[in-house]
Amino acid sequence: MIKKAWAIWRGGIKDGGGTISTETGVLNEAPYGFKARFEDGPGTNPEELIGAAHAGCFSMALSLMLGEAGLTAEKIETHADVTLEKVGEGFEITKSHLRVTAKIPNADQAKFEEIANKAKTGCPVSKLLKAQITMEATLEA
Repeated sequence: MIKKAWAIWRGGIKDGGGTISTETGVLNEAPYGFKARFEDGPGTNPEELIGAAHAGCFSMALSLMLGEAGLTAEKIETHADVTLEKVGEGFEITKSHLRVTAKIPNADQAKFEEIANKAKTGCPVSKLLKAQITMEATLEA
């Protein structure tokens, strides 16, 4: 399976800008640029998109692993906080912090945390990132 996305950039790093698109059309020439990445400008940025991908991938992996344990979530809500830091002469994505809250009938906190930790390390996006991945997992009553 191969999924496709592309970016077009025009101009310099600070005065230029670009668009990001995906084959599904979910992103269709979505603007991105320096101000959206390093300031509070409009548009998206790579770290935000990685955060969305990580949160979505983790949620799906958690759902799969809960099912394997005989559990089904009513709701899984995952937020990913992706950190971009200056390291040496350049920048690196150094961390992705997942905050998951889930409502799962018949689950206890210990089992939920065990499965969530497996999903944290097992989801394909986690495997792709060389960043430190941390997590807070809350089971709703």
